[in-house]
Amino acid sequence: MVRYYDGMIANFTDFGVPGPYLGQMHAALHREAPGIPVVDIFPDLPAFNIKAAAYLLPAYSQYLPENSVCVCVVDPGVGTARRAAVVRSGGRWYVGPDNGLFSLLARRASDVQAFIIEWRPGQLSSSFHGRDLFAPVAARLARGEPPPGEALDPAQLVTPDWPVDLAEIVYLDNFGNAITGLRASSITTASTIEVEGKECEFRRTFGEAEHGKPFWYENSNGLVEIALAEGHAVHEMGLEVGTVVRVNTSSV
Repeated sequence: MVRYYDGMIANFTDFGVPGPYLGQMHAALHREAPGIPVVDIFPDLPAFNIKAAAYLLPAYSQYLPENSVCVCVVDPGVGTARRAAVVRSGGRWYVGPDNGLFSLLARRASDVQAFIIEWRPGQLSSSFHGRDLFAPVAARLARGEPPPGEALDPAQLVTPDWPVDLAEIVYLDNFGNAITGLRASSITTASTIEVEGKECEFRRTFGEAEHGKPFWYENSNGLVEIALAEGHAVHEMGLEVGTVVRVNTSSV
């Protein structure tokens, strides 16, 4: 009987929950690594938005068990000459396109390894590398196999000229809250966040916020989030992915 490790495989993708794509990922992972749990830690990233996903990846993968494998698929360049890569960071594996998706993960960590995926399956569609390429490679890693390709200097990963912390909204949740690419640890609680002409002060909890008044808080994954107590900040303030926020530290 094959003994698998104690981690898991996690999907991090813009496929969304509706439709056939996430289910096909699960099917491919189960076929190649039966018995290993698969979770969807972030199945509805902003579509085609590599930049937003790059800031969300370190925050939302940090609680995965050691040796877990994160299948990262935000891949508008699928089928082109863009490279496929494996990254090892923080005791976890990451598999996906080398298109900038791993850039913040690699820049913030000190223990990064990278590999080019040279293996290809017998049948590889031109539009679904998540199922045909990245899922099988993730399963191999979960089975304890080495990355199927040569090592790459992490400095050679595609790294766009993005800031270490991004003062923009990168995700809108179902409650109407807006997640930014700013780590709360990068600012002080005395700072205010200006967004769409409104000043948002820090509140530790929703219960501390005034009804109808926007505020910011440190979300459960360490990012600055804009919210409206018992309200829908996205609708009330006209927020969207890419909306710029401004950190005001003048009162500090």
